[in-house]
Amino acid sequence: MAALLIAFAIAFSVVAVRLFTLQVVQSSDLASSAEARRTNVVTLQAKRGTIYDRNGNVLATSVDCATIYANPRSVTDAAATADVLAADLGGDASDYLPTLTKDTTFAYVKRKVDTSVADKVKQDLADKKLPGLYYLSDVKRIYPYGEVAGQVLGLVGTDGQGLSGLELYYDDVLSGTDGQMIMEQGADGTPIAGGTSQVTEAKNGTDVILSLDINVQEIAETNIVQGVKDHAAESGMVMITEPDTGEILAACSTPLYDPSNASSDTAGMSLRLVSDSYEPGSMFKVLTTSIGIENGIVSPSTTFTVPGKVQVGSDLVGDDDGRAETIDMDVREIMRRSSNTGAVLVGRKVGATLFWEGINRFGIGSKTGIDYPGEVAGLVTDPTSTGSDMTLSVESFGQGLAIPMVQIVRAVGAVANEGVLTTPHFLLSKGTDEVGWGSQGNAIGSEAAATEIDMMRTVVQSGTATKAQVEGYDIAGKTGTGEQAGSSGYIAGSYLSSMVGFTPSNGAKVLVYVGFNGTPQLASYSACPVFSTIMEQTVGELGIGPNAQ
Repeated sequence: MAALLIAFAIAFSVVAVRLFTLQVVQSSDLASSAEARRTNVVTLQAKRGTIYDRNGNVLATSVDCATIYANPRSVTDAAATADVLAADLGGDASDYLPTLTKDTTFAYVKRKVDTSVADKVKQDLADKKLPGLYYLSDVKRIYPYGEVAGQVLGLVGTDGQGLSGLELYYDDVLSGTDGQMIMEQGADGTPIAGGTSQVTEAKNGTDVILSLDINVQEIAETNIVQGVKDHAAESGMVMITEPDTGEILAACSTPLYDPSNASSDTAGMSLRLVSDSYEPGSMFKVLTTSIGIENGIVSPSTTFTVPGKVQVGSDLVGDDDGRAETIDMDVREIMRRSSNTGAVLVGRKVGATLFWEGINRFGIGSKTGIDYPGEVAGLVTDPTSTGSDMTLSVESFGQGLAIPMVQIVRAVGAVANEGVLTTPHFLLSKGTDEVGWGSQGNAIGSEAAATEIDMMRTVVQSGTATKAQVEGYDIAGKTGTGEQAGSSGYIAGSYLSSMVGFTPSNGAKVLVYVGFNGTPQLASYSACPVFSTIMEQTVGELGIGPNAQ
């Protein structure tokens, strides 16, 4: 009897301890575990803000759709269900079988399905009495203009987050805040019909308006794609801006990118004008001469005795025209001919210190602040730190430094804007709030800018940029044929051939940059004619009339 009582006491103690553990010590954890098995938490995606161009055209928006998921343990005939899914959603039945036979109570079948397609799936499964599939309200991103501006706009992932372009850069503005739905489910994971659910509503993102003009963007893209083919280039770039505000009307580089096409070339997800650095070539002479004029060192009539070739370090630098004889040229003629040897003499006269200070004021070698991901600063050597004039000499005509072309757009835009630098940008407003960008100070004074513009008009009227003319329009501009460095020196017959210019020359309303990378053709014969076409179509689209200047 004593032994029986002891055994009973031990058993009672074990039960008591176990009850205390379950009801007190583990009570909270067990309740949470039971709740987790009884409920399923589903994310409700916020609807991203709509993106508009400057004229109110919808460039990107979010529309209602459905996400289809399965509870494989409730699927009674996986093969028949897979046949329905393949017929309605595409693909082969074998694509869906692994999902329908998983050892789980929740598995995505397909996300971001058009509502009409999801309704058909639901009806077809119901008609064949095939259970186990369920449907969630969802949203997806669509781009009404397809590939046009797709590179600038960027891509949104299936989780609703921006992955590239402005969708990434302004993700915090566009994305909003996701909600959630907590649903009751049975022991097998099947949602309980009529069961209680707790919903935290999603907070939608904010709409934005961009400076882009979708029609001008299409002009840029169409012409640069054709230009790459016509001029045997590896890639091409275009940027069109308002110089006085920095607003970007269009921007693109090839290959283009279509965010609505999953097979689109991912190389097109970056904007080369922002992310890639190049040696700019003779466009840089605009800066060299502007700095000299601003400091009172040269004027358009300052004359230099310019040899056919000039010694720069261990190399001889000459002009593209192959001139051998020595000629007296004033600065205007140096610009008109785009003389490399002349630019070297101008740069040396300016001197390393003033040259370096001047290109810094133009923002060369520093990020522009453009609202687009992946901007690089470039590589620019301080000519005052090298102990020789070689760096100054080569930089004077746009070689020996590598920068993204958005810096050239900003710098030449400053010349067009009376010497005032602006920030190239896409965003005009978010929600009801307009965004102010301000200025970045003066690169040069207004008088020096006017003098430089007058020489740039000569370049278009009778110099290297005659093929950039647009009948009836007063255009100031400059060509650039920059050699590009390879692993063992410059690549023979491979240039960045560019043309940058604006109209009208006084009070410029539009600036266009066109560049072809990896082309064997000089800018005069490649970038200039494409520039002319783009400028002519752009001023027509914007309603900028001709002028008599």
